[in-house]
Amino acid sequence: MTGTHRLEPLRHIRTAHLDVAYFEAGPAEGPPVLLLHGFPYDIHSYVDVAPTLADAGYRVIVPHLRGHGDTRFLDDTIPRSGQQAALGRDTLELLDALQIPQAILAGYDWGGRAACVVAALWPERVTALVSVNGYLIQDISASMQPIRPDLEAGFWYFFYFLTERGRAGLTDNRRGIAEVIWRRNSPDWAFTEGDLDRAAEAFENPDYVDVVIHSYRHRLFRVSGAAEYSRLEAQLAQLPSIFVPTITLDGLADGNFPARDTAIAGARFSGPYEHRQVPHAGHNLAQEAPLAFTEAIRDAAALAERAAAA
Repeated sequence: MTGTHRLEPLRHIRTAHLDVAYFEAGPAEGPPVLLLHGFPYDIHSYVDVAPTLADAGYRVIVPHLRGHGDTRFLDDTIPRSGQQAALGRDTLELLDALQIPQAILAGYDWGGRAACVVAALWPERVTALVSVNGYLIQDISASMQPIRPDLEAGFWYFFYFLTERGRAGLTDNRRGIAEVIWRRNSPDWAFTEGDLDRAAEAFENPDYVDVVIHSYRHRLFRVSGAAEYSRLEAQLAQLPSIFVPTITLDGLADGNFPARDTAIAGARFSGPYEHRQVPHAGHNLAQEAPLAFTEAIRDAAALAERAAAA
């Protein structure tokens, strides 16, 4: 599909902190699956995946994460945190608000991290997990350990956002910064101006800059997290294993996250597990390779069924 196609209409539901804007499709009684987007992207990463899953009988829910799209904080007193515990807790609270006791969680980047957090800390709420780039819970204590210089170069925005110049730049150039990141993340993806324009609409959220800046400053150990998430962050600092049935995906054309073999990618996954490499796909794998992403979700559901029957 092109950038003219949209996941709409959107619905809204209140959680403890947010008025969450989300797209829903498929039968209400179908197996629920949450599709969680990353930064700097939006719900349209799933513009092909969502209808395919809905047609297959799944209840598909695609929320705008905090700071994106039409999702809003409920009041001005709530910290505009972008830390991993906040993203995970948002996902759990969305399941609660929708009265979904258990769901398949699937995502990449920020969304994959949120899914991993819920799978690690509240595994009883997760039927199965699909995560691009594997185990995404951040080891913040090790955030100052350098990586390969060519990969450091791809993460320029991490360090840019540590500065007030970076905050000003993100405020003024939301779409432009996204375009630079997209091209590095996905060098084989021939996205259109329409694709980028559609996603960039989500960056006009009034809390986008604050949430993004806090996310990167927190993960690089430069600012504190919100006090209410301190207990969760302490748990995540232990890098807990994930026991739920899981399929991880690596794109072979991901400019910032090189594909790994199963042994490396499977670290910290202790339950039923598969790892797959996807040719020509970059970081936004669901939009670049929707068939592979959809198949992973369906196969993860089957993996969970086999594990339950064993």
